[in-house]
Amino acid sequence: MTSRSSPVTIVNVGYRSTNYWVISNGRSRLLVDIGWPGTLGTMKANLKKMDIPLPEIRYALATHYHIDHAGLGEELKREGVPLLVVDIQETAVFLMKQWTKPHDNYVEITPKGNVVITLAQSRQLLADIGLAGEILPTPGHSDHCVSLLLDDGSVFTGDLPPEQSAFDNPVALASWQQLRERGAARVYPAHGPIRTM
Repeated sequence: MTSRSSPVTIVNVGYRSTNYWVISNGRSRLLVDIGWPGTLGTMKANLKKMDIPLPEIRYALATHYHIDHAGLGEELKREGVPLLVVDIQETAVFLMKQWTKPHDNYVEITPKGNVVITLAQSRQLLADIGLAGEILPTPGHSDHCVSLLLDDGSVFTGDLPPEQSAFDNPVALASWQQLRERGAARVYPAHGPIRTM
């Protein structure tokens, strides 16, 4: 049973220039962005190094369905980690294979074992695993991008272009404005260091 009073911790288990964030409340954990295809061994090794047991990961959430963010989706499901899919991402899940080559060793994601929710359902699902926050639509890199915003101001934005370099991307700027209005304060991107807003 998860202790609701446990402090939330955030650990980066990333590799190959991509950050993969494990957000934990005690032994209840969520993985945000989920690995390159064919790298399950690397992901498992990084989790072990950070003392994060794979069975404690309750869900894996991809901010978007590009191979460096969701390539391990099916392999993690086979290890017992359900894939959390926001309904606005459903089509993109199955289109991802078109961006892969045989040498990527991509295992195609199937619908079986996916937990599909609406954005409105995200707060309750997160609360069920001891995390206070919500999943928000944040297009700007791709139409199906989402960000996880915790109530403490931590936001996991995937590849949403940074504001300072998105001056010609009004969709991305609108996503940042929404995050700011909802209380985002610390950005945990998929590439590069943590930064404040």
